[in-house]
Amino acid sequence: MAAARPWADDQVPVAYLVLGSGLAALRDGLEDPVPVPFSALPGFPRTEVLGHDGAFVWGHLAGRPVLLQAGRLHLYEGHPVETVVGPVRIAARLGARVAIFTNAAGGIDRRLAPGDLMLLDDHINLTGRSALSGPVRQGEVRFPDMSAPYDPDLQARALAAARDLGERLERGVYLGLLGPSFETPAEIRMAERLGAQAVGMSTVLEVIAARAAGLRCLAVSMITNAAAGVTGAPLSHAEVLETGRLAGGRLGRILEAVVRGLP
Repeated sequence: MAAARPWADDQVPVAYLVLGSGLAALRDGLEDPVPVPFSALPGFPRTEVLGHDGAFVWGHLAGRPVLLQAGRLHLYEGHPVETVVGPVRIAARLGARVAIFTNAAGGIDRRLAPGDLMLLDDHINLTGRSALSGPVRQGEVRFPDMSAPYDPDLQARALAAARDLGERLERGVYLGLLGPSFETPAEIRMAERLGAQAVGMSTVLEVIAARAAGLRCLAVSMITNAAAGVTGAPLSHAEVLETGRLAGGRLGRILEAVVRGLP
């Protein structure tokens, strides 16, 4: 990330933030942004998914130095796992100790409506992949403890921020699948029986890689649609992007408050 080295050399990010589908508005709130497009990094692939910009952005959020990832790489684009979780490892090597993930998700729990925010308490990895296959990377552990993948202190900060802002922040379990097809009603019934409240196509592998590198993790899903079979309505990526665009500002304010309070 040579293009950002003058900024990076004297400031370690207090947090690394990943923005999901349609949630790139938080990028506009950064102070002194220094964008580094994926295309500017030798050997780094571009993201081809609408709603994912594909760039790292150094900057300040609430006056604190952060590394923001606008858009992510997905398994369903054909990338190997090492590429999908590569940005997490970059953030860890640059000194970030907190990772904050956002995603667009389908609501399985009927109490969740499009536009709702769900704090991840846990996740289920049904992508069929492991983020840690192969040699152990420098600074990582072979067998990370996943009994509490999401940091309780960061969760408490997010809940307090939501209360202060008058926002409702639900809690639940996120189930990660490979995609890119939306789930069938039968698959959603299976996910519900497994204990999931929301479903999506990202995040779980990134969190596993982050935990292996010792990062404290927080994740919030933006419920952009009801999952298949919940309402009977057809699903589309356009709906995902539009809901994320309309409600992303609320999530951004919560995350800004969390970053402001980090030690």
